[in-house]
Amino acid sequence: MDAITPYKEILQMYWEKVTGFVNARCEGLEPWQLIGLTFSSTLASVWLHGFLCQPESLTSRTKKQFFKLLRKMPFVGAIIQKKIDEALNDVTSSLSFLKDEREYIKALPEQGMSQPEVLQKMKEYSSKGDVRWQDGKVSGTVYSGEEKLTHLLVKVYEEFAWSNPLHPDIFPGLRKMEAEVVRIACTLFHGGPKSCGAMTSGGTESILMACKAYRDLAYEKGIKQPEMLVPVSAHAAFDKAAHYFGMKLIQIPLTKAMEVDVQAMRRAISRNTAMLVCSAPQFPHGIMDPIEEVAELAVKYKIPFHVDACLGGFLIAFMDKAGFPLKHPFDFRVEGVTSISADTHKYGYAPKGSSVVLYSDKEYRKYQFFIAPDWQGGIYASPSVAGSRPGGIIAACWATLLHIGESGYVEATKRIIKTARFLESELRKIDSIFIFGKPEVSVLSIGSDTFDIYRLSNFLAAKGWNLNVLQFPPSIHLCITQLHTKPGVAEQFLKDVRDSIQDIMKDLNAKTTGMGAIYGMAQSVPDRSLVAEISQAYLDGLYSTDVLSTEKHMNGSPSHH
Repeated sequence: MDAITPYKEILQMYWEKVTGFVNARCEGLEPWQLIGLTFSSTLASVWLHGFLCQPESLTSRTKKQFFKLLRKMPFVGAIIQKKIDEALNDVTSSLSFLKDEREYIKALPEQGMSQPEVLQKMKEYSSKGDVRWQDGKVSGTVYSGEEKLTHLLVKVYEEFAWSNPLHPDIFPGLRKMEAEVVRIACTLFHGGPKSCGAMTSGGTESILMACKAYRDLAYEKGIKQPEMLVPVSAHAAFDKAAHYFGMKLIQIPLTKAMEVDVQAMRRAISRNTAMLVCSAPQFPHGIMDPIEEVAELAVKYKIPFHVDACLGGFLIAFMDKAGFPLKHPFDFRVEGVTSISADTHKYGYAPKGSSVVLYSDKEYRKYQFFIAPDWQGGIYASPSVAGSRPGGIIAACWATLLHIGESGYVEATKRIIKTARFLESELRKIDSIFIFGKPEVSVLSIGSDTFDIYRLSNFLAAKGWNLNVLQFPPSIHLCITQLHTKPGVAEQFLKDVRDSIQDIMKDLNAKTTGMGAIYGMAQSVPDRSLVAEISQAYLDGLYSTDVLSTEKHMNGSPSHH
């Protein structure tokens, strides 16, 4: 006690000085004034805390407010709006799916059409468009397309067309199918006896469910403003989850190898961190994040860790047996991984609208569920976002897994990875372009330091190819599927790339047009709300029933794309 006595005396001395200073300042004030000052200062503190501590950073909000005020200035605002209108027109005219010379159906027919008439109309619609995915000239999108599998899926869907997993008592067989799909996936990703999961409508919903689960878990732990640490290369579904669920998304930069910077992620961890995220692989460049290293952080700081394997999950699970072992494990074998999302409708070859989100333990999954115990319609409980769900899709997914089997997935994986490695090797030999990072799976991202890479996208589009256009940095990528493993497809792609680059090199100063120009412009715009406004035109276009006839041409393209 004697040792701390001097410190107590020092503290008491400073306390007396502080109280004396405050009392001197308040001398002469009425009691109501003291109460008023206390009340107003408390309100000011609460407002300041609310202003500074929001999911969106202060810098971002300040920039938005600045540009908002700038657009309200009479002269400047008019110029900006004119440029926006021009960009909107470019976007609209670049949407090939809006080119339709026939009128839209805008009301129910007075008399119902016969089945042959409906089927004929359906054939008319299914034949629209210039891009033939069957020829293997599309990046990703359709991952199998095998005719025999299609026939099987149609038969299975027909049997379960009217079923709904919301009613397991009426459709017990469908419940069993869904449970088996989840258990098969848990086994595939080396989940233990406590592993579990749920089926969803796709990768976005799988990611949303994991984020929702970890947000609610964070709330239970007393974290009022949950944060997720996400690589900048992670899927935009995490941005959507942060927006929907009121979480703060902190983006973690990448290394030169296009992997998430583990040290930067470690520095970003705080008492508000609700989850860590990695991709296996990430969508833009096909790079596997260092999952083992991030898992060590998850274990050390006791933070849930989600691995997004939506794109390649049903490839990387079979790569070892296909003869292409990954450098590092990615699934539940890694201590610290608490959840995985994987799309059965990509390299699982199931029909669109099916995915799984898996957890290492039921203690995590329970936070994903929604239960309304007091609804007048009865106790309402659902495992994911939707209430009613299409049973036909679940049954078709189940049938796909059983029909293809492990040997079928291994063989498909072998063909795809072999094709990807061949394309990567040949593309690296071409001057003036490069491949981002060291992709291990099925995505090859192409960039250039010599010319605008979006011009290559335009030239390839003119030759019938449909690639993904990326930004930050500018690049394009090809996601290899079973269709690209057909004889001659990979060779044709390489020939078209070489021929296109040869044409580009003839005039390096040529202006990029079409969607390439729009992407180039979008990256240079500091006010990101303008980019969002232009993107809304695309979304509006999806629901347009107006017939357009404007024709525009892209640099490198003899016809509209």
